[in-house]
Amino acid sequence: MNLFIAELRNKDIQKDSMRFRKNMERIGEIFAYEISKTFDYKESKITTPLVVSKMNLPILKIVNATILRAGLPFHSGLLNYFDTAENAFISAHRKYHKDGSFTIQFEHLSSPDIEGKTLVLSDPMLASGASMEIAYKALVERGTPKHTHIVTIIASNQGINYVKKHINMKNVTIWAGDVDDELTSKSYIVPGLGDAGDLAFGSKM
Repeated sequence: MNLFIAELRNKDIQKDSMRFRKNMERIGEIFAYEISKTFDYKESKITTPLVVSKMNLPILKIVNATILRAGLPFHSGLLNYFDTAENAFISAHRKYHKDGSFTIQFEHLSSPDIEGKTLVLSDPMLASGASMEIAYKALVERGTPKHTHIVTIIASNQGINYVKKHINMKNVTIWAGDVDDELTSKSYIVPGLGDAGDLAFGSKM
């Protein structure tokens, strides 16, 4: 994973938006594999052309959720492994004010019922933690998950601490590919990597 994160951070490799998206997808696949180790499994019978074979298979229902738009390639990587998952999408963005401060603007949620299911909530960057809080609280209005996995590629220490303070961490696990120490006054992670959405899909108005 470190190689893929290093390439995401590298300002020269970032010029290739397709590679940037692919690296986010690859990291999503790695996280999916690691998260799958925490699932409950049961023995199931599989009929092959020759015999009936016994295999251990997961016994849970997954809702794979992400915050638009930066999260889409990351979400795709998770979905490559959790291919039977239901999906949820949250639209939220920073709304900047004249003094340079910002608030998180929540706009839309498309989600199935998540009652009793395993929620995998992904966003490539966990900076201030405010977007993750808003997304999580909007999702749990659709039901109480059995367990929630919050998944991010790069987090700030402040963001992780914010989430732990503002979200009930019972049955919640945070997964981060790397954790950076600094968060600027504008809530940019340092060293970070820049704006993941712009790097993946191009700049926005």
